[in-house]
Amino acid sequence: MESSPLSNQALTHRLYWGLAINAVIIVAEFTGGYLINSIGLMSDAGHNLIDQGALFLALYAHVLAAKPATEERTFGYHRAGILAAFVNGFVLLLTAAFLGYLALSRFFTPVDVPGGWIITIALVTFIANLAVALLLQAGAKDDINIRGAFLHMLADAWVSLGVVLCGVGILLGGWTWLDPLISLLIIGVIVKGAWPIFRESLEVLLESTPPGIKTTHVVDAIEQIEGVDNVHDLHIWAVEPRLVMLTCHVMVNQDSTHLKDEMLSTIRSQVASEFGIHHLTIQLETECAQDNSQHCDLNQLPPRSASPDSDHAHSH
Repeated sequence: MESSPLSNQALTHRLYWGLAINAVIIVAEFTGGYLINSIGLMSDAGHNLIDQGALFLALYAHVLAAKPATEERTFGYHRAGILAAFVNGFVLLLTAAFLGYLALSRFFTPVDVPGGWIITIALVTFIANLAVALLLQAGAKDDINIRGAFLHMLADAWVSLGVVLCGVGILLGGWTWLDPLISLLIIGVIVKGAWPIFRESLEVLLESTPPGIKTTHVVDAIEQIEGVDNVHDLHIWAVEPRLVMLTCHVMVNQDSTHLKDEMLSTIRSQVASEFGIHHLTIQLETECAQDNSQHCDLNQLPPRSASPDSDHAHSH
């Protein structure tokens, strides 16, 4: 049975708890890694430090996103979460490059490290990381920003478990090369978790058509409605993944102008049911209102200056 989504207040409290627990993890793991010369532990602490930033940004964006729209920001603060996710992904990718350099350097300058201490510190870190991830799990499904923080913490938990295994190998076999090797594995985990978040948030910031929606399919669906001759100047984008917007001009034949309101309602219902887009602005017209005919050609980019002077209707 699917659990009900968390309230904003409950999720905010969980983010605060996650910040507190993760702060303890960072200090303990980095201090322990420094004292026993373990680059694996220090790298994992660095990964947790990035996740602390992710949690801070997630909390900040979560609070902002709950604020209502204003005259200056008519979309409200929905993009705050997307900006936070973009920064998180970008910084994590940079961190991966830095950790890679450190790990490769350690291969050429090996250092003896006590396996027993690595096991103890990393095991405590694994439990704490997993606890933070579980705190955020309920809010991760519908919020890309919370999902980014959740994935970071979950990845950290498994990385910490890998560090535990590394300590076992060093303790039992004296394989000190496992310490820099685990750092390289951490890099793989960072990249795997950061790249999808970075790419998805970048697509939203570039106002790309949301994944799963084909512009040509939307055009075909509208043009199949009786009385519609042409769809042009179509734009589909997401303010954030849960808030998809659509604007377009729909050219109708002269005989259908008296059914304007009915056609508008039909178009809205068709797009909402087939593509899940509920925020629509549709302009109905009987001829292209632009001087440049390219404006009505989907194969061409529309000109930037546009001042339509035709019959129109809007649906929100």
